[in-house]
Amino acid sequence: MRRGHDIAVRYAPPVLSFIAGVVAWEVVGRHTNAAFLVPLSETLDRLWDLALSGELWSQLASSLSIFAVGFVLALIVGAPAGMLLARVTVLRRALDVYITIAYATPLVALIPFILSLMGFGFAPKVLVVFLFAVFPVLYNTVEGARSLKPELIEVARSFRSSEWALWREVMVPYTLPFTMTGVRQAIGRALVGMVASEFFLAASGIGELIMVSSRNFDTAALFGTTLTVTVLGVLLMWIGTSLENRFTGWRGLSR
Repeated sequence: MRRGHDIAVRYAPPVLSFIAGVVAWEVVGRHTNAAFLVPLSETLDRLWDLALSGELWSQLASSLSIFAVGFVLALIVGAPAGMLLARVTVLRRALDVYITIAYATPLVALIPFILSLMGFGFAPKVLVVFLFAVFPVLYNTVEGARSLKPELIEVARSFRSSEWALWREVMVPYTLPFTMTGVRQAIGRALVGMVASEFFLAASGIGELIMVSSRNFDTAALFGTTLTVTVLGVLLMWIGTSLENRFTGWRGLSR
C-alpha cells in the first residue's frame, strides 16, 4: 500500500502536468488563428502525413547523421582535453582565456565565418554541432578532474603508479560522473547546433522542413517538425540521464 502511494506521489505531478499541457494546446489552438497556432490533433495529423510520405524520416536521418558525428567528436575531444587541462596546470592557465572567450562567443555568429572558410556541405555542419556540444563536456570534465583530492594521487604514487595508470585507475573513474553531466547538458546544445547549421549552411534535414513549413504558412507541419525535435531531445536527455545515474550511483549522486 505504501509502495503504491509513493509511486503515485512521484509520478502523478508530471503526468497531470503533461495532460494539462496537452489539453491547453488543443483548446487554445482551436480558438487561435491558424497562422499562429493549430490544435495538437491537427499537428499530429500533419506529422503523420509527413511520416507516411517518408519525407520526415529522410530529413530526420540527414539531421541525425550530422548530430551523431558532431556530438561524438565533441565527446572524443572534450573529455580527454578536460582531464589534460586539469592535470597540466601550465597548459590550463595558458589556454583558459581562449577557452573562456570561445565559450562566451555566441556560436551562431561564427556560422558565417565557418561558411566562408569551409563552404556548404556536411563537414561545416558537423563543425557547428561540435562547437555547440564540446564546451559543456570540456568544462564539466575540467571541474571534475580539478576536484580530485590530492590524497588519492598521493596514494596512487605511493604504490608507484605510472602516469598512464594514474589516469586509468584514478582520474578517469573519478571524473566520469562529471563528464556524464556535461554529456547530458551537451545534448540539448548539440540539437540547437544541428538545426542552426541546417538553417544557415545549405538548408537540409529537419531545419529545411521547418523553413519550408514556415515559408508556406504550414503551421501544422511547422509545429509537428518542431515537436519531433523536442521529442528527440527529451529521449536523448533521458538516455543521458540514465547513463549519468548509472555512473554516479556509486558516489551517491544518482537522481
